[in-house]
Amino acid sequence: MAGKSVPVTVEIQDKEYRIGCPKGEEEALISTARYVDQKMQEVRSAGKVIGNDRIAVMAALNIAHELIQQSKESEYDDGSILKVRAMQERIQNALNGLKQMEL
Repeated sequence: MAGKSVPVTVEIQDKEYRIGCPKGEEEALISTARYVDQKMQEVRSAGKVIGNDRIAVMAALNIAHELIQQSKESEYDDGSILKVRAMQERIQNALNGLKQMEL
């Protein structure tokens, strides 16, 4: 039954939305909807944006910004890991060279 979609009802900004969701992914969808609702509440409580459409756009921009920042941090981490591995390889080669000299 792969690919089977099930209806899931989520609530965002006091409105219910019925969304088709792949079977087995219901909890992830509900969690995501809660996160979106939380971000929209944060924008609304800041008081600078009026109207659900504008609040939704600002929340989407904030979420996208978070995602991009995490992606950049992940790239940085990947780059750091590669640098550490290269250093480890150099150190190992140097140690192997010392062992050869001792023989």
